[in-house]
Amino acid sequence: MGDRKAFFLSSDDTEYLSNTFPHWETLPGQWLLIHDFPVCEGYTAERTTAAIKIPTDYPAVPLDMVYFHPALVRSDGKTIPRTECTVTIDGLPFQRWSRHYRTGEWIPNEDNLATHVLAISGWLERASAAQVAK
Repeated sequence: MGDRKAFFLSSDDTEYLSNTFPHWETLPGQWLLIHDFPVCEGYTAERTTAAIKIPTDYPAVPLDMVYFHPALVRSDGKTIPRTECTVTIDGLPFQRWSRHYRTGEWIPNEDNLATHVLAISGWLERASAAQVAK
């Protein structure tokens, strides 16, 4: 886990990351890596690295999807829909979670990285074996 900063985020996003996820970095290609990202119950891993592609016109446009390394697997072994694609980031395979905001769910220039991380946590919760078992 390095401390690479290939590009800079807003002061609000930087403060949020530093306070919530002390191990993060930005890479060429506009990738943000959040190391030690917590994974809820229902997966075979407790932590992973989450990658988020940061568009150059963010936060006017929504963030989109999330990528995990190592890939997440449900503890019951069932397939997680829309996670079949793998993308190489920093030489490692990341599992793409194809998840998108619906019209009106992202408020331009108001929603931010904290909003997206909250959405990611919701995606993980809804797809987990623990949630399905309830």
